Amino acid sequence: MGKNYYNILGINTEASDDEIKKAYRKMALKFHPDKNKDPNAEDKFKEIAEAYEVLSDPKKRSIYDQCGEEGLKAGGASAGGPGSTFHYTFHGDPHATFASFFGGSSPFDIFFGTHGRSNRMANGFVHEDMDIDDDDDHDPFNEFNHFGFNGMNGFNRRHPDTLHTRRKVQDPPVIHELRVSLEEIYHGCTKRMKITRRRLNPDGQTTRTEDKILNVVIKRGWKEGTKITFPREGDETATNIPADIVFILKDKPHLHFKRDGSNVVYVAKITLREMLPDLLSSSSSLLL
Repeated sequence: MGKNYYNILGINTEASDDEIKKAYRKMALKFHPDKNKDPNAEDKFKEIAEAYEVLSDPKKRSIYDQCGEEGLKAGGASAGGPGSTFHYTFHGDPHATFASFFGGSSPFDIFFGTHGRSNRMANGFVHEDMDIDDDDDHDPFNEFNHFGFNGMNGFNRRHPDTLHTRRKVQDPPVIHELRVSLEEIYHGCTKRMKITRRRLNPDGQTTRTEDKILNVVIKRGWKEGTKITFPREGDETATNIPADIVFILKDKPHLHFKRDGSNVVYVAKITLREMLPDLLSSSSSLLL
């Protein structure tokens, strides 16, 4: 039984985009490990991020609604037509999702400073998505209101645009053609693809170059043109959201066979002499 992303965010299957954002905002702030010290908070925080990543993306949500978690991750058929199969793998870093949602910074930094996981983000917070619900049970800043201020550093937290910060934008996808042989498609295989990318250092400004191996799992029978996406594995800087890395399957030419949809075709060249006996036999049958 796969995960129920709607239950994780506490919403129904008809939830709008705004309701999904609102639910993620509330749940992520409630279970962020810098605030919630429950031993299971980190796992819950990760589940919440994965649920938001899927439900906030129309394509992923559509496939999830049709095929569930297993179908989404195993390569559910998308609406892109024949051969357009979408393969989703959660990138595994809920803090990256949190940073992206809140504009690349943590609302906890002003209280936690450089302690905990918030030190991987720059100080301050940004944009309209920082709006917090009025539910006292889920407002991480509620306890500070009792001390006579409603915002941080003199700014009301419901108007963070006064901080003149800018929301990050994700880079366009980086697309690679991945050639596979007929034998690999017949049996299924895993390709290990090495990428070199830039990653942010802990100071949140400078970058380093690192290599990473992406395990591209190719299911048996996948068609040419199938897209396999690794979210946010591209270059990372202080001003961007890393691009998705996308591999598109391309058939390698085979010496004897070629694919035609789900069929394997063999083109045989024969001489007229080889063909005549069958033609004469067919003509005799017709005359009888």
